[in-house]
Amino acid sequence: MIEPFVRLTGKLAALPRANVDTDQIIPKQFLKRVERTGFGPALFHDWRFRADGTPNPDFELNAPAAQGASLLLTWENFGCGSSREHAVWALREYGFRAILAPSFADIFFANCCQNGLVPVRLLPQEIGELFRRHRAAGGEYHLTVDLEEQRVEDGLGFRTAFTMERYRRDMLLRGLDVIGRTLLLEERIGAYERSRETRPGNGETW
Repeated sequence: MIEPFVRLTGKLAALPRANVDTDQIIPKQFLKRVERTGFGPALFHDWRFRADGTPNPDFELNAPAAQGASLLLTWENFGCGSSREHAVWALREYGFRAILAPSFADIFFANCCQNGLVPVRLLPQEIGELFRRHRAAGGEYHLTVDLEEQRVEDGLGFRTAFTMERYRRDMLLRGLDVIGRTLLLEERIGAYERSRETRPGNGETW
């Protein structure tokens, strides 16, 4: 069961990088697991850790203020590269519930919606303003992402709207993957199949 997402107020972590690809999100050497779990500790591994395995203090998500963040702010084309769904699994297991960016790679966007991670597209100037507010707050900055109302606000004057395709928004609100969402139409699908069992006019079955 995927955890539904209606609205969330949480700490924002900032990753001011563009074109972050899925091999950076979860490097290929960690793709040997067959389960969907166990990828969180390897999230951004090559950025989070030095060659000797110690945390890299220069990486944004290693900052003390970023700990416990459930929202991620980043730049355009997030999730580009290979189509590995493991990238979304790693982000979710690490603790992120929503990502805010000007744009996402198409397959990554779809994988997010399939796994309960909300991809929020905002205008570049709005993302820039959120980065500014995050810096001004010293990294201790909270946002509310309301998927039901399709808005983002910080309670301090920032408020904007975003849009999402109705089908994918419904999946996230209900905590359904594509199969679960399709099964909501099981009765209609069954009725259609029964209506097609016989060709009109000749009585022949398919």
